[in-house]
Amino acid sequence: MRAGARVCQSNTESRGKQVTESKADQPDEKARPRRRQARGERRIQQLLDAAASVFCRAGYTSASTNAIAREAGVSPGTLYQFFPNKEAIAVELGERLNRRMLETHGVVFTLENAALPLRELIDAVLDPMIEFNCANPAFLTLLQSSDAPGHFLEEHAALHDSIQDRIGELIGVRNPDLSPERRTHTANMAFALFKAGLGLILGHEGAEREAYVAELKTALYGYLAPVLGTEGVPAQP
Repeated sequence: MRAGARVCQSNTESRGKQVTESKADQPDEKARPRRRQARGERRIQQLLDAAASVFCRAGYTSASTNAIAREAGVSPGTLYQFFPNKEAIAVELGERLNRRMLETHGVVFTLENAALPLRELIDAVLDPMIEFNCANPAFLTLLQSSDAPGHFLEEHAALHDSIQDRIGELIGVRNPDLSPERRTHTANMAFALFKAGLGLILGHEGAEREAYVAELKTALYGYLAPVLGTEGVPAQP
């Protein structure tokens, strides 16, 4: 009896060990959704990059989901697993671009930049914003489309107002004696000059683009110098 019990105990321990080893050999179940999520996110980004290219090349109105799928190197069926239509793609692309622009203007409209001499201030603010738009031409393409998704346009309108407010705050730091009305007018005009010059910058490449960047900075310097002065100001605490 004791020998039989020992055999049964040994067999039980052996089976328990095998089960434990078997479980140890299995992949972590919790890791699988994360891997699937990562693959899905890469596919979404691939489709958004393709959509940005198609929108810039053909315009938003003329773009199609078939053209986007073709640009991404996937079947239309694969595209529809992630987006039901072209509008949904544009909304997601627009949201991501709006967030990136928000991050950019959060970096440029700072008290440290406001204290710089005017030429350096203009460089510090304009260069990252121009770089963003040159790297993401689909941003302006969507904005200029007459049938761009309303959700994207509403989000951008809020972002646009936020940028103008930040420009006004920067102007107020440079010249606190300006009336609120004059500060608002100056901020709106400076932003309008930037947007007008940006269209020319994006429409050219190479040396011509650099020439228009220089012209835009000259125009802004000439407009802002009488209002903000040309020298640096004490940094704010």
